[in-house]
Amino acid sequence: MTMKTTAVVISEPGRVGLDEVSLRPLAAQELVVKTAYTSISAGTERMLLAGQMPHPMLSLPVVPGYETVGQVVELGAEVDPAWLNRWVYVGGSHCYVGVNAAWGGQSARLLAQAERAVPLDGVDPRHGLMLALGATALHGINLLQPGPTDRLLILGQGPVGQLAARLARLRGAWVAVADRYESRLARAEADMVMLAGDDQPPLTELLADGVNAIIDATGSMAAIAGALPLLQPKGTILLLGYYQNLELPYMPLFLKEARLLTAKEWAPGDLAAVRDLIAQEKLDVAPLLTHHLPISAVTQAYDTALNDADCLKLVIDWQERQSG
Repeated sequence: MTMKTTAVVISEPGRVGLDEVSLRPLAAQELVVKTAYTSISAGTERMLLAGQMPHPMLSLPVVPGYETVGQVVELGAEVDPAWLNRWVYVGGSHCYVGVNAAWGGQSARLLAQAERAVPLDGVDPRHGLMLALGATALHGINLLQPGPTDRLLILGQGPVGQLAARLARLRGAWVAVADRYESRLARAEADMVMLAGDDQPPLTELLADGVNAIIDATGSMAAIAGALPLLQPKGTILLLGYYQNLELPYMPLFLKEARLLTAKEWAPGDLAAVRDLIAQEKLDVAPLLTHHLPISAVTQAYDTALNDADCLKLVIDWQERQSG
């Protein structure tokens, strides 16, 4: 039987709102999740809203989102009954009829493979919204493998940069962070905090001893290029942003024999690892949840998440629509 529910739909470039959508039938290995909270990925959703995702499966109209937290309310025939009523994180869902999923998480109800749902036992459900970006940052840090003898510079203190700094310090590394916005730096956990900008002292002056790794979480080639003089010989640049093109001055990379490291989203086990760090109170994500709005204000939520530099992570509360 086809189920109807309410979802966020990007119907055309620049237009986002709530619409009724249909879900395909529940499969034997799937769960039905009643959504309590979702969030907005500023990078991905910005490109979707601008119509800049070229893949055919992402053509508009789409249901966006890969940050969903909710409770399991129904089980497929082959799912362990222990799943019922558990809080879970779901990284999107391809469960819709007549509308594409990119990645389909912003819906009042959705279907999820039980094996892909991450239980949130022992975690504030709202904090579960940070699993995807936390796992992205963790994957990058695990590739870089920093330790107590390493000095890192993290460019950008949006949510990924904030999480990368926290995770690097858990491994004992010395961490400096830089951002153009004081509100972001106020929430940073770092050994050194630097305000960047044309009217500020250059980072090369503030960080005279240099670093052996630069982590970029800005997505800006100009930011990376400006920090290259700080990189020590045989140092590493880890790219944690999203880039249309790579364009860096070659000579400083050549002279330093720098290593360029790219990281995509996350590896198997990273989502659960971040969940465990949050549950053990080793990773504090509460300060990163800066804004809260009800789903009825979804247009305002998108405007805030995409355009307000003070917004690190916006929590959208769906519980006013629990009948979904």
